[in-house]
Amino acid sequence: MSVDVDGLLWFRLHEPKLDGYRLQVVKEGHQVRIYSRRGNEWTERLPRFVAALADITCRSAIIDAELCLPGAGGAPNFYGLPAAMRRGRQRELVAFAFDLLYRDGNDLRTLPLIERRRRLERLLTRSDIPSLRLVEAFEDGIKLLALAERFRLEGIVSKRKPSPYRSGPSRDWCKDQDGDVARSEPGKVAAV
Repeated sequence: MSVDVDGLLWFRLHEPKLDGYRLQVVKEGHQVRIYSRRGNEWTERLPRFVAALADITCRSAIIDAELCLPGAGGAPNFYGLPAAMRRGRQRELVAFAFDLLYRDGNDLRTLPLIERRRRLERLLTRSDIPSLRLVEAFEDGIKLLALAERFRLEGIVSKRKPSPYRSGPSRDWCKDQDGDVARSEPGKVAAV
């Protein structure tokens, strides 16, 4: 599959790739649990952070997010993240949400990405939790990549708007970390 570098035609939605730890936030009733990318439960490691997420305004949800420590200027401080998790600075942590997989007993994974994001944005706006924010999405991937480089972010993730959720590598998304979108393979990080 080829990529049109000028317009990124097969991609339609672009997000900054934030440097942190991938999480899934799982809410059931008043209980919230968080899991790492590898499925390890981190709820007990981050009790203050988890307590702040209890106010998500729904009965149940599974949210895909990136756990970050915002640094000076707002860019994630990846190297300070482990220390913040251990040293009582959990109130400084922020989960940047980018997908909503389940909500109130409904499996949303088959819905198009753009619809899942719309529902996620509505949920986060209603919840108004400072430590849970939406990852902003942009139409212009080239401009976003230039901004990501300027602010020393990890790169960008480009996703097809109509795509359903698929765990793991997929032809529906790719990461670009070095500005060579043409070399980016779907579901993989561009070669550096």
